[in-house]
Amino acid sequence: MLNELVNDFLADLDFEWDSRFLQHSLSCLYSQLRIAVIHGGDSHRVGSVIYKTHNPRSTKTYEQVAQDIAEALRSIGFRHVFVMADDMQLPQQLKQENVHLAWLNTGGVQGYNPVCHTPALLEMLGIPYVGHNPLNSSILDQKHIFKRELQALGISTPAFITWHITQGLFHPHLSESFARVFADYRGPFLVKPVSGRASLNIHYVETIDGLTAAIENVHRTTHSTVLIEAYCPGREFCVSVCGSIVYANQRFYRKTKPFAFSILERRLEPGEYIFTSMDKRAITFDRIRSLDNELELKQNLAEIAQKIYQNLYLNTLIRVDIRTDQNGTLQVLEANPKPDLKRPDSTATSLVAQGLSGYGMSYEDLILTLLSDRLNYLFTYHSKTIQHIVKMIN
Repeated sequence: MLNELVNDFLADLDFEWDSRFLQHSLSCLYSQLRIAVIHGGDSHRVGSVIYKTHNPRSTKTYEQVAQDIAEALRSIGFRHVFVMADDMQLPQQLKQENVHLAWLNTGGVQGYNPVCHTPALLEMLGIPYVGHNPLNSSILDQKHIFKRELQALGISTPAFITWHITQGLFHPHLSESFARVFADYRGPFLVKPVSGRASLNIHYVETIDGLTAAIENVHRTTHSTVLIEAYCPGREFCVSVCGSIVYANQRFYRKTKPFAFSILERRLEPGEYIFTSMDKRAITFDRIRSLDNELELKQNLAEIAQKIYQNLYLNTLIRVDIRTDQNGTLQVLEANPKPDLKRPDSTATSLVAQGLSGYGMSYEDLILTLLSDRLNYLFTYHSKTIQHIVKMIN
């Protein structure tokens, strides 16, 4: 199976690409480039915000993961790596440390669309970053907007509607939009926040009669729009996908398509309707399964993830979550704009890192891949906006 993984990896390489400029650039940057890895801020901390408001996404700083990324960058050879909190002190810290490039490992601090705040801030400050631009951050994080993009691309996603408190109490039997979308379908459903993380605040609802209570429950927690979605009872999968520059087997490659990897099945236990949040239960090795014996399925999953990546013009890593419906059709549930980049250990892993070894990659190789792909993109298409980095290369 390892040979098949390698063959798949090599199948779409651009053999005309010469990696020497990228390698030379990195050799110049190791000693000069000042990188800030930014984790989520804590609105409860004095000095982080002016006025504390609300965040419909459950709060988590991801600071330990930011430390993992920073340590990997140092291990790769970058000498100036800083870990910073995403709050109102950030611009001054970036200036004080003369940061040249940022790595976004934050879901924001507070507000109703926090994932786009920091990339927008960095663009205003003129600091390039590893992360999604403000618009794509919002599209990926707002599940209903992302699902409409999927529909426009002809990619299957479970039927859905949304509800907001301004529409009044939800009555499924009286809702025109519910009747139009779901027709004679009466359940089961998933009721979930339109933005969030780690499968938190998601309710499995067996029949139409339980929807109103579940919707009110989600809104009471998030104070935001609620998504009502047809439940897919089949197998669940995830696919990680990033750009075309990949560091593997101690060398750089450029692929003609986005790099889809760690294509896994998330194993559900009997009676488990959704994959349990990593906050409640670690991603242990027995909870995921390789698809190396189902090559056609694996290829189909990769192609879906690559199509999403290419058509949304993404620039860095996402993880696509997919389930099969009652007919066995692959249905895209969502795309995680900031998948967990926790360094695996002997007891737990992450859904992104688990499949790396099959491609001759380590955790550090993935971090170098994501950074190098971003730098290559900036050098190729936006060199005038990163002159402070270009000047370091001689």
